[in-house]
Amino acid sequence: MTNQISEKKFLRALQGETVECPPFWLMRQAGRYLPEYRKVREKAGDFLTLCYTPEFAVEVTLQPLRRYGMDAAILFSDILVIPDGLGQKVEFRTGEGPVLEPVRNTKDLDRLALGNLGRHLAPVYEAVSILSEAMTAETALIGFAGAPWTVATYMVEGRGGTGFKSALNWAGREGDGFEHLIELLVEATAQHLLAQINAGAEVVQLFDTWAGLLDEPAFQRWVIEPTARIIALVKARHADVPVIGFPRGCGERYIAYVKETGVDGIGLDSDVSLEWARDNLQPLCTVQGNLDNQVLVAGGEALDRETRRILTVLSEGPFVFNLGHGVVPETPPENVAHLATLIRQWPA
Repeated sequence: MTNQISEKKFLRALQGETVECPPFWLMRQAGRYLPEYRKVREKAGDFLTLCYTPEFAVEVTLQPLRRYGMDAAILFSDILVIPDGLGQKVEFRTGEGPVLEPVRNTKDLDRLALGNLGRHLAPVYEAVSILSEAMTAETALIGFAGAPWTVATYMVEGRGGTGFKSALNWAGREGDGFEHLIELLVEATAQHLLAQINAGAEVVQLFDTWAGLLDEPAFQRWVIEPTARIIALVKARHADVPVIGFPRGCGERYIAYVKETGVDGIGLDSDVSLEWARDNLQPLCTVQGNLDNQVLVAGGEALDRETRRILTVLSEGPFVFNLGHGVVPETPPENVAHLATLIRQWPA
């Protein structure tokens, strides 16, 4: 362990240390709420160009650090670069979000190829490498990917906002066939995370945004087991790189997720009781979260009260302050600045 790493509060917290003033970063901390982001987004022309142009990706990744001094930067990219890299047609349409050519059965999987992934995503890894050089002695760099279940929901459905009935039906009707897609995504996701680590990422996070859609047996098969395989592949090469899991909406199944996947940190959505997380999860690993992003939008006394409540309950153990989901576009930038001040002044 180098001195530089030991100076980074974020990494110390993920190693299980209780840090007096907890580190913080925010999911989707680089995004449309920032006017400087909107300028770069307009210059890029379309979203995937923004993700695949290292100059643009680096710039928007660093923008929130310049404003707010978070303890970690997270690479600006998207979970759908993996299906794009596998050969699925992916577009981001204004007003619609991501639109994909659906994969609905095992025959459709023939259109996908793991061998092209590294070459297609090389600009992403170039951005990570540039960012790694730009990090200060206090700031860590996070790489990330979508977890297989969540990425599969978009690949099968073709878009968000549908309840993902096609993915749920395929997984329930033909589990062995759906397993082929999940296995492909396990390999692709591990490759993607390892490439980011090799380029300089110090931590990686797996986003499983739609984990809460699944019942208990399906959660075990499509969330816990694939995540455990990915982490095993990553740890076999980089045992010291922390992995954070974020299985949003899974309730008390957070406990099984932590125990069975091998994560070093667990991201909490805003519905998780702080006291329950303190008593049941913090003894197992570092917890991360979980301010409601709408409280951040509202600001004022509610923001002060909720921020201090979270800090009071969770800062007695290994803890990283974050949101329970990403920053939304309507968030006033001054509210994020105030949140950063509240955290830095803790305990006051």
